Amino acid sequence: MTTLESIDEVLGTHQPALPSTRLSMVEQTLTRLLLFLIIGVTIGLLLMPETIWDDGLRPIIWEPIQQDAGAQGDAGYSYQNTAIYTFSLLASVVVFQALFRTLQLPADDKMMIALIAWVCLAPILRVLEDADFFPSSIDWLLISPIIHLHLAVWLIGIGIVSHLVGKKWDDVAGDLGELNIRIRLVPLLCLALLFMWALLFRPGYTEHDMGMAWVYIGLAIGFASLIFSFHATRDWPTITRGLLSFAVGACFVGLGHWAQLAATPWLQESLQGSGRLPNEVVFWPSLIVLGIPAIVCVALYRIGRDDARQLKLTGFEAGVLPEGISIKAWETEEKVVANHPIEQLSNKALLASPLVLAMIFGQLCDGFATMVGIDYFGYSEKHPLSDAVIQYGGGISDSLGWDVEGAWLFAIVKAILVGTIAYIFLEMRVENRQKHLRLLIVLAVLIVGLAPGIRDIGRLTLGV
Repeated sequence: MTTLESIDEVLGTHQPALPSTRLSMVEQTLTRLLLFLIIGVTIGLLLMPETIWDDGLRPIIWEPIQQDAGAQGDAGYSYQNTAIYTFSLLASVVVFQALFRTLQLPADDKMMIALIAWVCLAPILRVLEDADFFPSSIDWLLISPIIHLHLAVWLIGIGIVSHLVGKKWDDVAGDLGELNIRIRLVPLLCLALLFMWALLFRPGYTEHDMGMAWVYIGLAIGFASLIFSFHATRDWPTITRGLLSFAVGACFVGLGHWAQLAATPWLQESLQGSGRLPNEVVFWPSLIVLGIPAIVCVALYRIGRDDARQLKLTGFEAGVLPEGISIKAWETEEKVVANHPIEQLSNKALLASPLVLAMIFGQLCDGFATMVGIDYFGYSEKHPLSDAVIQYGGGISDSLGWDVEGAWLFAIVKAILVGTIAYIFLEMRVENRQKHLRLLIVLAVLIVGLAPGIRDIGRLTLGV
């Protein structure tokens, strides 16, 4: 009978994986390339502003952002800025995962849950920008892709403060350490949330004729949920607790403003002159856009939860090889490792992982929101590739005599795509040093899936 000790002995005969503290050749190359690009663009802006800015970045990047933030709103994406955003996102994933790994930041399911809360915060703010809540002096901060960079600054700041507090008190066992963490960090998080409210939300109150009841309720729930989330995650690392608690509080503050828009709609800048207010609030799109993905995720979680619990008891993480074991060694000894808990339990266990569930939920949510918004509410698609799929689906609808646009095909393509990606994740094994890479890849998928999906459902529900 094969034992873990015998498997470890066989794997130990192979060359070990690269230590987590060292950068791979790809990481070094992309880090240098990103630095060279940043330095090159900076020098170009100083020495050749007409070429780099006036004829380059301004029409491709900045003018669509200005248009999106202006009265006309919803500027479309081009193939050029889509390519730039895609490369920047992928390069940032590789570079930052290497940085986070060397800093030994958590990359577990708890951190994934915290980051999901931050992903949800972006579309909550973005819907308010779509509704022209924010004054023109700051609304550009809430336009993609700047909104993600803007929130990244908040995330890094909250993470640094939480890390500094936790570094001193995480190792102090018992109530003494927990009490010191709460006394020091919870007031700082509340002050940070108050500062975010004063910076982003408060200026909008003088811009609109609106009520304030739901705003106050949202603020109260926001601060209460921040404190509750922090207390409910006592066994989490302090940095993860801080990130989750602040994001949850900020989300509820934003949702309070959603409720206020539904209760007392304000005149939107894009509707000035027409005298038209946001449409009547409708809830049935939420049942489809959120309900169907939720049912799918609950079913997947039930399939994988038992294996996830068993794998946790063994001390291993789903899909992650033991420290020091390389992918090459694992694949070479395929028959030997077939009896290892990671190989026997990971596939189903990952179905219950926030990594996979969030990715599936986000992509399905985006697909169904796009379908409902375009086929039934008359919205349009901004991304050229997605629009090409929708136009093709529209041609099929016309040939079949259907009285709908072609976004139904986009939803099908999204479902097939996320199913393929999820299958790859279930089969994929990563070295221990690649946990951060896996987490940030999922985060990137959520940014382009869950975030626009929540934004779409917010606009559909509130009539923005």
